[in-house]
Amino acid sequence: MKIRKQSLRRLIFASAMSSCLGFIAVLAQTGGVPGFLRDRGPRVPDESEPEFTFVRTVYTGIGPWGYYKSWATDWPKADRQFILGVRRLTSIKVAQQERTITLTDPEILRYPFIYAVEVGHMDLTEPEITSLREYLHRGGFLMCDDFWGSVEYQNFERNISRVLPRSRIEELPLSHPFFHCFYDIPQILQVPNVGNALYNKVTYEQDGFIPHCRGIFNENGRLMVVINWNTDLGDAWEWADLPGYPAKYSTYSYQVGINAIVYAMSH
Repeated sequence: MKIRKQSLRRLIFASAMSSCLGFIAVLAQTGGVPGFLRDRGPRVPDESEPEFTFVRTVYTGIGPWGYYKSWATDWPKADRQFILGVRRLTSIKVAQQERTITLTDPEILRYPFIYAVEVGHMDLTEPEITSLREYLHRGGFLMCDDFWGSVEYQNFERNISRVLPRSRIEELPLSHPFFHCFYDIPQILQVPNVGNALYNKVTYEQDGFIPHCRGIFNENGRLMVVINWNTDLGDAWEWADLPGYPAKYSTYSYQVGINAIVYAMSH
C-alpha cells in the first residue's frame, strides 16, 4: 500500500511539541554512569587493526534539512556510547571512531554491518536503492531502528520493497539465532524515547503500541535486514549514562545491538 508523503509531514506537527519538551528536559542533566559503562581503570590501548567499525547510514529523507527525524537522530552520542559498551562487554576489536557513510559510497561494501534510524522517514533515490540492494545481496547486514506507528511503517515498507522487491518482511521468532548468538534475549521490549522513559508512564508513540522485531531473508535463508519497529534502541544507548534512566531499557538495547553485530559478522 502506497502512502502520501503529506501524511508523514502532518505527523511532525502532531508529535513535535511533546517530544521536544522531553528532550529539552533531559539535556540539562549530566553525570552518573551505569555499571557496565563505568571506567574500570587504565586500559592498554589496542593498537591492532579493528575487526569491526560501527557504521551509520546517511540516506535521503522526507523532512527538510535539520529535521529531527532523520538519519542523524541521536548522532553522534548514541553511536559512541554503544561503541563504549561493545568494548566493555565483548572481546570484539571495535574501532574507537564511528563512521557515517552514504548509501551510494562504494566504501559501504567494506563493512558487514550498517545501522539506520528513523527509517519511516526514508525517501530513497534510485542510486541509493541500487547501492543498498547490491550491499545486501553481497552479504551486508542492515539494522533498522527508531520508527513508530502505521504511517511510518508503511513508508518504510514502500522504500524497502523497492530495494528488495522479491523479498517479504517476516516477524522474527524468538527462537531465531539472532536472539541467542551472544546474549539470550527472551522477549521483545519496547524502548521509549528518553522523555517518556523518565517522565511518562507510556512507552509508545503514535499508534505504535506493540514493539516488533522483524526480518528480511535472502533466498538462502540468510537474515539480511533486522527491523526494530515501535522501539528506540538508539535513545537507550545515548542516555544510558543519564541518572535515573531505567537500566532495563539500556540493558536490552545493548544486548540487541551486540547480538546484531555478532550475527552480522558470523553469517
